[in-house]
Amino acid sequence: MPTPKLTLVGAGPGSPDLITLRGAQRLSRADVVLYDALVHPGLLAYAPAAVRRVFVGKRRGRCAFSQPEINELIVHHALHHGHVVRLKGGDPFVFGRGYEEISYAEASGIPTEVVPGISSSMGVPALQGIPLTSRGLSESFWVVTGTTRHHSLPDDIRRAAASSATVVILMGMKHLADIMDVYREAGKGELPVAIIQNGTWEGEKLALGRVNTIAGEAARQGLDNPAIIVAGEVVTLHPQWASDRRNAICRVSVMGR
Repeated sequence: MPTPKLTLVGAGPGSPDLITLRGAQRLSRADVVLYDALVHPGLLAYAPAAVRRVFVGKRRGRCAFSQPEINELIVHHALHHGHVVRLKGGDPFVFGRGYEEISYAEASGIPTEVVPGISSSMGVPALQGIPLTSRGLSESFWVVTGTTRHHSLPDDIRRAAASSATVVILMGMKHLADIMDVYREAGKGELPVAIIQNGTWEGEKLALGRVNTIAGEAARQGLDNPAIIVAGEVVTLHPQWASDRRNAICRVSVMGR
């Protein structure tokens, strides 16, 4: 009889080499892998060739399985096949509903383990050269969702916009215009903003601007989910922002001669 177990593994922000060593080790010992849409296909190479692979993610607004169905799948495969690795993009405890899956498995008598992953909220800006905190610019950061389970704008967006912290917004592209309106209402129309689509994946895209201009820039580039929005003065530390600023200074200097 198989020995049931669930390991919840954070896959990281996308690129296969950004999974943790422990995460890769647990994948190598899996009997079944349940994976999401934001999991890079290259990560499945860490699992044994004969392992069962079950896609349970969401694509184009359609869910392969509902959350209750995923919970049942975890228990079913653990009881019938043994070690289930639930592979989730980013970190499973950051808007990943990982705790719900762990709790359901444990209530069914299945031992569990959690392997944290690099959250896209921190890893993606870092790889773009944007620190979430920097002395003199930001002493803290918020990570908020851009939409609630009822598909509305969360109240925390307004609280975050009123703060001096860097704000990272996940799953917010659908409400981008509304989010920027909240910032304008807070008197922050000139606050720097970055949008990073498909962070660490092939075809990664970046838009830089300010609250007053970023929606137009995102539309010009055709940016959409999956993407993260970073609002705060730290965005000016991005190399492209600094380069554009130097070029603008040079143009003014030449025109003034």
